[in-house]
Parts: sequence; structure tokens; C-alpha cells
Amino acid sequence: MPQDQNKIRVAEAALNYIEEDSVLGVGTGSTVNHLIDAIARERVRLDAAVSSSEESTRRLKERGIAVTDLNSAGQLSVYIDGADETDAHLRLIKGGGGALTREKIIAAASTQFVCIVDESKVVDVLGSFPLPVEVVPMARSYVARQLVGLGGRPEWRADFTTDNGNAILDVYNLDITDPVTLESTINQIAGVVTVGLFARRPADVLLIASDGGVKTKRR
Repeated sequence: MPQDQNKIRVAEAALNYIEEDSVLGVGTGSTVNHLIDAIARERVRLDAAVSSSEESTRRLKERGIAVTDLNSAGQLSVYIDGADETDAHLRLIKGGGGALTREKIIAAASTQFVCIVDESKVVDVLGSFPLPVEVVPMARSYVARQLVGLGGRPEWRADFTTDNGNAILDVYNLDITDPVTLESTINQIAGVVTVGLFARRPADVLLIASDGGVKTKRR
């Protein structure tokens, strides 16, 4: 089955985790786009959605789904998002689409984080996918030097600005054997807004789509 079909399959499986007449946290990316389409197609009743990116906000509104901000919504019951990589402990690398800061905020404000991926995103050790780090623009070179000191090879994501007006450094050459510690270490570097490691607050439920169906893993 083509990868896109698996993304559709896992997005549809995530509908079972949505509480009707609630405010749903919605992530960013190609798999989440299928989720938004499925919510609209199945006419899932939502009070509103809290979106992690301008792109997801646009897609939600186009499909007639109300969008509110997190300050108004307060604590969310469920947040659904994809990932660029996941390990067996449901720790993630996110931020390939550049929305990592808002994604991390919404995940922190949600009781349950449901992550939807296809089987290509499951790895033994995080780090094959370059680790995104959102940085304040004036700190980009300084942060890059600190990341080199941690053994990484940072590359500036040129011609890209986050929805928060910041820059992204994509860090290559990291084998992330202790993601909780590395997340804390990078977040302490002056000028870092956040790092795309979701290890201190990993997913609670992981839905993995393959040609054989959708598997569920829980933390």
C-alpha cells in the first residue's frame, strides 16, 4: 500500500480518540492534513480546534471547523499530531514542518497526546532525521556553535521563517541515546526557543499504520 494510503488509514483511526463537542488540539503536516479532511468528511462534532500552525488553521477553516486559541481553550483533553521519528518509548522528533514550538506547547497543555505515523517513522534510536531547533534569529550562529560542541552538524534552514518569526537549525549526525537529557541541555542554550525532541513529554498513544493495518502502542 502506498505511504499516502497508510497516512489516510492512520488518520482515520485517530478519529476514535476524539471526544465530540470538545476542543481538539490539532498538529501540522501531511498526516494531520488527512486527519482534518477525515474530521470534515465524517462530520465529527467539535466545539473548535486549537491549531499548531497557520497552515493547519487555514485548512481547518476551509473545511468549516472553528479555530480558537489556546489561551481561550485552557487545558485540552486530546492533541493529535504526527512525527518525523518515534522510538519504542514513544519519544519523538518533530519539527520537519517548522511548527515545533506551537506543537510542544499544545502537547504540554493536553491530557492525552495521540501521535499518528506510518511505519517508516519508527526507529530504534532517534537521530537519523535531522533534529530541528528553533532559535531567535540573532542567536543563530551562537547556538550553532553550541550544537557543534554537542557533536551535531547544524544547518540553517535558509529561506524559512517559523510562524513565530524565528529561524530553524536542523542538526545532523546525532545518535540520540538519551533524548530526555539532550532535550533539557539544548533548551538551556541561550537563544533556543525550543528543540524538536518530545521526550520529556512523549506521546501517550502511538498509532502506526502499515500495509497490515494500524497498530496501537501506549506509554
